Amino acid sequence: MLPFTYAVRNLFRSKTRLLQTVGGSALVVLLVMAAVAINTGMKRVLSASGSPNNVILVGAGSEESIQRSEVSEAAAGIAGTAVPGISKALGVRAVSTEIHYMNNIDLPGGVRKQATLRGVTPEALRVHPELRITEGNFPAAGQAMVGRLAWKKLGVPEAELKPGAHLNLDGQDLTISGIFAAPGTVLESEIWATLGDIRVLSKRDTVSCVTLRLDNPEDFSEADLFAKQRLDLELSALRESDYYARLASFFQPLRAMTWITAALIAAGALFGGINTLYAAFASRVREMATLQAIGFSRGSLLASLIQESTLACLMGALLGSVLALLFLDGRTIPFSIGAFTLDIGPDVALSGLLTGLFLGLLGAVPPAIRCLKPPLPAALRSS
Repeated sequence: MLPFTYAVRNLFRSKTRLLQTVGGSALVVLLVMAAVAINTGMKRVLSASGSPNNVILVGAGSEESIQRSEVSEAAAGIAGTAVPGISKALGVRAVSTEIHYMNNIDLPGGVRKQATLRGVTPEALRVHPELRITEGNFPAAGQAMVGRLAWKKLGVPEAELKPGAHLNLDGQDLTISGIFAAPGTVLESEIWATLGDIRVLSKRDTVSCVTLRLDNPEDFSEADLFAKQRLDLELSALRESDYYARLASFFQPLRAMTWITAALIAAGALFGGINTLYAAFASRVREMATLQAIGFSRGSLLASLIQESTLACLMGALLGSVLALLFLDGRTIPFSIGAFTLDIGPDVALSGLLTGLFLGLLGAVPPAIRCLKPPLPAALRSS
């Protein structure tokens, strides 16, 4: 076998070729890591947004979209007393009446953006215990509370959504009363106002849903039975976790597009790398023949050429990983119903390493075989 140092020295014989290989590999690794981080982040935020303890009562036929749902406001009181197993604290049941509403809001500076709003009562804090108010307080009439990532979702400076700032919704001025956090969920991209304000602004006399929090997720059957028995209320019961799982499947084509894009770019870089190696190895046919003549087997020469390519691609993978940590890690990406944060964790880093290894191994084999294919006498006479 040729010593490993031989492959290392040959890496720097052509610095231009080395830079092309490292740069192409780094770009592909960066894109693959971005695709993995986007898919993982979107899937994680949607799966974390739904609690198996929460049951959503929506209008029958509106199971796919809470925003289109219409439920009588009286259903909250009826469900709160009829459904067993609802969580209770200090004698108050965890039953939240909510309106989910999407509309354009006017921000300072004449900026108009589409926002996801939720009309709630203080009982919403019992149903969504992961929510914490980090600044200010819960909204009163004429006020709104914003999620800590709402500024990312709206694409405005964070300073414009601080407590005391103003929003305008259909001519109604709303003062920001506070900021809340609900780590890892789509709630952090929403704007919450009082149920009464959103009811008036959305011009509706019904609510979107009634959310119940159960002590035991297995009591869902009781809530489902209630919805089926009370035909007059025209309700359908959903686990909150199931609802967001459906949303995750709805966004599956978008996630697939990121994979397709990354795969197409990777294929282009792979073929470009193969062409570069064809040109580089073609000039080394006599060198390889000379090594064969002094006793090295074609297998050992093939292994050495693959080592060169793999080392260059792994250098690119290292560069791509560093770029991903610098420019992608912690970056918040908005999408239609919320925002999620990219996390360059061990699984994403492993995907980058495997991509670099794959590029190095696969990209070197065809040109290396062609370089070693000519018979020894003909190879020794080649120029």
